[in-house]
Amino acid sequence: MKDLFSVKGKVAVVTGGSRGIGAMIARGFVENGVKTYITARKEEELQATARELSALGECIAIPSNLATQEGVVAFADAIKAAEPKLHILVNNAGASWGATIDDFPEGGWDKVMDLNVKSLFFLTQQLLPALRAAGTAEDPARVINIGSMNGITYAHMNNYSYSASKAAVHHLTRHLGADLARDCINVNAIAPGFFPSNMTAHMLPEEEQWAKEIPRGRLGNAEDAAGTAIYLCSRASAWVTGAVISLDGGAVAAA
Repeated sequence: MKDLFSVKGKVAVVTGGSRGIGAMIARGFVENGVKTYITARKEEELQATARELSALGECIAIPSNLATQEGVVAFADAIKAAEPKLHILVNNAGASWGATIDDFPEGGWDKVMDLNVKSLFFLTQQLLPALRAAGTAEDPARVINIGSMNGITYAHMNNYSYSASKAAVHHLTRHLGADLARDCINVNAIAPGFFPSNMTAHMLPEEEQWAKEIPRGRLGNAEDAAGTAIYLCSRASAWVTGAVISLDGGAVAAA
């Protein structure tokens, strides 16, 4: 059981890796010896994160627009050209939209569904050759899809397409987890609760009140995100696939 939680020497891709939970996970990988590729649409922010993480290990930035099928294919081609074997894919890139049910626009529905669900599926599809090449029976390749507690419980917000998309991510994770297991690829999801990020910035003024409603009494932090991802990418989780892990301080359990 030595080195059961080690991820040293692996190669990872983290989408939406320039900030928020994606950057937290990328930092955890880099600090633990994983060669990590991060991607996002805003190149300046992406390169700044890559420079910061490169002081801790190996981090490479590849800008992309995963909101389009062309962008998905172009990014996947760039990864496959650089890395014949990919041990870890973290599908974290996502978007949200808020509007009342009477005013919710079709564009807000399609934008969120396309990025949160469609691009996640097709990027995984495009990177399957590299994932299959990396996986072994003892230590499979890993795909981690970032869902949300909003895809499990009532969101108490007007984020209709977001909560629906994350529920879809959770079920797609189960489906892919079953289908790809015999290819030595484990597919799991993390369903985060309240973490400080750009997506939750509008809620941060009430952070203290939100924290009181979480059984663990605080918001999520970088170690929570990185630790869960590292577990799901190490030999310790070799027999875990198709699972959705609530990373929320007990919020779903208490809902």
